[in-house]
Formats: sequence, C-alpha cells, structure tokens
Amino acid sequence: MKVAYLVKSLQGVEFRNIIIRMPNWIGDMVMATPIISDLRKAYPGARITAMCRAPICDLLKEDPEVDELFCFSKSSSFSRRSDKKNLVEKLRYGKYDLGVLLTHSLSSAWWFWQGKVKTRLGYDCNGRHLLLNCPVPLPPDIEKQHLVTTYKKLLEPLGIPPSNTAPRLFLAEKEVQEARVLLQQHGVSKQSTIIGINPGATYGSAKCWLPERFRAVAQKLLAQPDVYLVFFGDQPSMRLVKEICMGLGPRVINLAGLTSLREVAALISLCNVLLTNDSGPMHIADALGTKIVALFGSTNDTVTGPYRNGVVIHKHVKCSPCYQRTCPIDFRCMKQIEVDEVFQAIMERLQQGSSKLHITA
Repeated sequence: MKVAYLVKSLQGVEFRNIIIRMPNWIGDMVMATPIISDLRKAYPGARITAMCRAPICDLLKEDPEVDELFCFSKSSSFSRRSDKKNLVEKLRYGKYDLGVLLTHSLSSAWWFWQGKVKTRLGYDCNGRHLLLNCPVPLPPDIEKQHLVTTYKKLLEPLGIPPSNTAPRLFLAEKEVQEARVLLQQHGVSKQSTIIGINPGATYGSAKCWLPERFRAVAQKLLAQPDVYLVFFGDQPSMRLVKEICMGLGPRVINLAGLTSLREVAALISLCNVLLTNDSGPMHIADALGTKIVALFGSTNDTVTGPYRNGVVIHKHVKCSPCYQRTCPIDFRCMKQIEVDEVFQAIMERLQQGSSKLHITA
C-alpha cells in the first residue's frame, strides 16, 4: 500500500547553482531539453550545468542556456573506483544548491547525495526516497501523457507549472554548412528533395519496421524526380542499412556509422522529411523542425511520439505497447504497416511545404 505524503515546496527559494541530470538515451535527452529552458526562465541569474553521458552530451554543445556541460562515460558510474571517486569529487567541487534528476535510477540519486548536492529533486521510485530531500511521486497517468510533460511536472515543487516549451536543439551555422557541402558532394542540389531514412533503433528490433519494406519505400521514392535519400544509422546498424541500400543507385547516400551525433543533427535539419522508427533521430528531427513520418509498434506513441511535428503510423494491436526488445510472437504491430501507406504519408508531408524551425547558436 502506497503512503501518501506532501511534496516539499521549494517555491521562492533562490537557487544560484543548478545541475540537471539529463537522461541517458538520445531521444529522452532531447525530450528533456525544455527543462533547461524552463529553469533558465525561472532562474535567469543562476549557473546551469547539464550532466549527461558522453557522447550524447555533444548534442548540448551549442546550447546558449547551458553554462557548463558535465560529461561522463558509462564506465565512470559503474566500474573503476577511481572513476567513481572523480565523479563524486567533481560534484562536490561544483557546490550545487539544486540538483534536478530527470533519470529514475537509484545510482543517479546516489551520486547527487554523495556529491553533496544541497537540494535533490527527483521522482520517488526505485528505492531512492531517502536519497532525495524533495521526492515527488510519479504521476498516476504517466502512461497517458507525453514524456516531455512528465519531465515538466517534476518542476512543480519549484513553482514552475508545466510550460508550452518544446524540445529544441541548437546548431552552429558552420555545422549546417558542412552538412550542405557533404550532400553537394553526393550530387544534391538546392532544388533536390532530401528524404532522411532511419531504419534502426538502439533499444531493439521490436521497434523497427521490416528492412525489406524500408527498401520498397525507398524504391518508390526514387521513382520521383530529383529525390535523394540519406540513410542514417549507428555502428551496429551499418550492415542492416547496407543491405537496404544495395543496388538502389547514386541518389542514395548511406551515412550509417559514418557520422557523429552533431553531424547527424545538421544533416537531419536539411531533410525535407525523415522516415524513422521510434528512435533518437526522430526526436532530433522534431527538435529541429524537420517533418517526420514515424513508425511505432512496441512502444507508446502517446508517451514518446514526436512532441509537435510528426505523423505517426501505429496500428495499436492488442499486444502493443509491449516494450519488448524483440518480438516474442509474430511481429503483427509492424507487419500491419504497409509500404503504400508509408509512401503516401511521406508524399503528403512533402506537399505541405517547409515548416523548418532551424535554430542556430
């Protein structure tokens, strides 16, 4: 039986040195960026530090609302004692008077407690109640609201109501220009239509549409004049993407495993549409204002779908969302998504014209 308790009010407290523990997944981290803006608005004179795993922290490098990036590797949290000691010492050295935990892990609360972060604000879950001096109960409707909203509700004890702030990322003009040059080297002109395709997803194959259907959509798109396809993917998905692209011709640019996160963001900012599974690049596109056609199966598009700028195709079969990494049965959620409806959704997005929210620092 759950025990009800009053959430400690921090309204009116003037925090001067704030650290935000950003989420560990690319998409979740992007969805958490409104928290940076909302805290900056509430505490304009404060120093704000974003604590985030490498290399995901690179996405925040040009963010004008972040004063310092506290980057660390996964091994720093869980392996060598010296790494753990250095992490704690760095937190103590920062003398943070407010720590906002957007992760739900016990370990993240432990580091803030060990690092003597004065006020530790986070959701009360995974046995970390005693490590937080401002624990907040998880929203009862957490599976019925967007994750961006869940992050925002954590700020309510500070007197910050959920805002309309959308996820955002910042690119330097030099980065965008370098992306343009790369595409030009592959024959893309100013008149070209650029469609990004992201056929993978880090969490597992259950989130991924069938490779042969990505290929079939690619073939239909290439029948359109002056369409170029840019394929994205990380190192583990290189083989998958190579098989999809095999023999499709010179207007297919396979960049899987060849780009950094910031290069991916700059390239996505130049795409007219991104076709993608539920993935980090989907949220990068949403934050940059690139049109999206997103394919969902094993996950909940209400919670992690595009926040503002996407068309979602989700069949909502009886077993979805299951959140499995691999489908234990017949993969009906993704098999019911047909090639023609995906192609049509892309073409409709193209016909709607450009609505880019391209932001440069």
